[in-house]
Amino acid sequence: MTTPMNNKNSLLVELFVEELPPKALKKLGDAFANEIFGTLRKLDYLEAASAKTTFASPRRLGVHITHVREVCPDIAVRTRLLPLQVAFGPDGEPSPSLLKRLEKEGATLAQTTRAFEQDKEFVFLEKVAAGRSLRDGLEAALHVAIENLPIPKVMSYQLESGCELPGWSSVSFVRPAHGLVALHGDTVVPIEALGLQAGRETHGHRFEAAVDPVVLRDANSYALQLQDEGAVIASFEARRAEIARQLAAAAVKVGGGSVPIHDDALLDEVTALVERPNVLVCSFEREFLEVPQECLILTMKANQKYFPLLDAQARLTNKFLVVSNISPDDASAVIEGNERVVRPRLADAKFFFDQDRRKSLASRVESLGKVVYHNKLGTQGERVQRVMHIARGIAEKLGDAKVAAQATQAAQLAKADLVTDMVGEFPELQGTMGRYYALHDGLDAAVADAIEDHYKPRFAGDELPRNNVGLVVALADKLETLVGMFGIGNLPTGDRDPFALRRHALGVIRMLIEKDLALGLDALLQDAAAQFSAIAGFDSSKATVELRDFILDRLAGSLREQGASAQEVDAVLAPFPQRLGEVPKLLAAVRAFAALPAAAALAAANKRIGNILKKAPEADAHVSELLLKEPAEKALHAAMAEVVPAANAQFDAGDYTASLQTLAALREPVDAFFDGVMVNAEQADLRLNRLGLLMSLHAAMNRVAQLERLAV
Repeated sequence: MTTPMNNKNSLLVELFVEELPPKALKKLGDAFANEIFGTLRKLDYLEAASAKTTFASPRRLGVHITHVREVCPDIAVRTRLLPLQVAFGPDGEPSPSLLKRLEKEGATLAQTTRAFEQDKEFVFLEKVAAGRSLRDGLEAALHVAIENLPIPKVMSYQLESGCELPGWSSVSFVRPAHGLVALHGDTVVPIEALGLQAGRETHGHRFEAAVDPVVLRDANSYALQLQDEGAVIASFEARRAEIARQLAAAAVKVGGGSVPIHDDALLDEVTALVERPNVLVCSFEREFLEVPQECLILTMKANQKYFPLLDAQARLTNKFLVVSNISPDDASAVIEGNERVVRPRLADAKFFFDQDRRKSLASRVESLGKVVYHNKLGTQGERVQRVMHIARGIAEKLGDAKVAAQATQAAQLAKADLVTDMVGEFPELQGTMGRYYALHDGLDAAVADAIEDHYKPRFAGDELPRNNVGLVVALADKLETLVGMFGIGNLPTGDRDPFALRRHALGVIRMLIEKDLALGLDALLQDAAAQFSAIAGFDSSKATVELRDFILDRLAGSLREQGASAQEVDAVLAPFPQRLGEVPKLLAAVRAFAALPAAAALAAANKRIGNILKKAPEADAHVSELLLKEPAEKALHAAMAEVVPAANAQFDAGDYTASLQTLAALREPVDAFFDGVMVNAEQADLRLNRLGLLMSLHAAMNRVAQLERLAV
């Protein structure tokens, strides 16, 4: 145990409650401890060295804090009494009003000061308020913690007869609370909360505690006493680490390179279900291993909270681990009970798998016409047709006829497993089961893989589809969702995004960039939008222009998270780049350019040119050498004739960094131009010619990025 043992000024607070919701326990425990610690810190009860330890088990929330003051320091209090002219008469003597206020406050004239406030002079009373006792501060902190707990669902309950405090008859809390402990050192702090009075008694394990109640000696003995006398590991983190240790040890004991499946969410949930973990090895009949392991793993994890065991090749074995909350001398009954419970679950999975394979995926496609996708966008069957057309168009743009044929087939079958018994029971297996059934039907592996992979990437950091067929179908599926939802105005707002459009947009971005697909964003959106022409009220502008902005906004956020500056990102994305696979190279070029000595001046000049051109709609990029009169404009034109073709050639070759560095040579002639040439000349032909020169320069300098965005 890591709880400090030598600090007499330690504080322990525990709420003993009925079983807390397991998926919320860790968050509840952290919030409870943080709120109490934070409030006591704010009220100045904690010393600089104070530290907290959080406790959270199925039936308790607690916190241990070191270096806690019994009384907080005295506080200087300054109270405004009266305006100066009211407080004192013309003779400088205190007025009756001031004397009356001082008498009321129990203070003397010597305790007053004068000061200005909001340009007016007042008389203030300076007093020192004695520090409050820990009882006052802790009770306030506990009420703040209870009020601010992130409770998923509040329960209202009646207090036990004879136990309630005056004014308490019913309580609203996450679960009924039955005990409150508050110890400062070895002394009970007499606070009240939730109709309970604080004491030093708590309770251990329901069945295995050595004593009940556990009478705590002092704040520092809490964790050790609970473990030794109450058979409870009170710390969530310590209990989690012990479960992980036991899981690993049990896997080693099984042998054969076995390892428990890694699942942090499951480990957290199981930690929240047990007070004294005891890992046991169980098994099931090998015949169930004929069922896809994803099905068996899911049913064991989701329904039973078991840890399946995988062999050295990551294949499911017929062994699994159970985290029991009891530790009997003979665990055989517990093991047999868990094996008996899991058997019907696995039998159901085997039945679904066998039944589903009696029909081909292709034969199920027609049934999708009866499954509503969205009341404005039709059925899943209609959606499948749209995805098929979008996928075929993408593959044809990429110039691969074989991929086009396979992607069309995969798109047609990708949603067929939605009407299977297995996916009906376990929606999480959609796509996964489609792959198994496609292979059973004898389809090409590339098509089968694409059926599973078309949902990828499903979350941040998820892998992309494993082949080009899957990539095309995944891209088509996400574009169909995005375009459809934007077209009917079903957009994400605030933190609401029921159709995961932000995640779909990031998936599209990742595929286009990481696979460097030669596809234009606007063309993709327009082709997808064309598939919705029969949908009443469909807004093509929202589905293309607004959606493009939405996708680029997601891309901008992603690039900033990866370390790019807002200015760099804005410069690259402002011209609406079509091929997103080029964005990383464009960004690298802008970064390299920004490091050049000429960058700041050229960015500023570019911004100036942009402002000039905005006010000159009559300008075009035509330049006549005969109308170049000033030496500076002749020099700029000559420099551009030499530099711009070279920069354009580098741009066309995809060497964006070299292109911008070549353009940097224009700094001096550009500076000289603005120093020596009047752009808005009175003579119209001279003015238009100079505007044309600037327009040509502006176009040349902004092919890679909108450089004016780099100007400070």
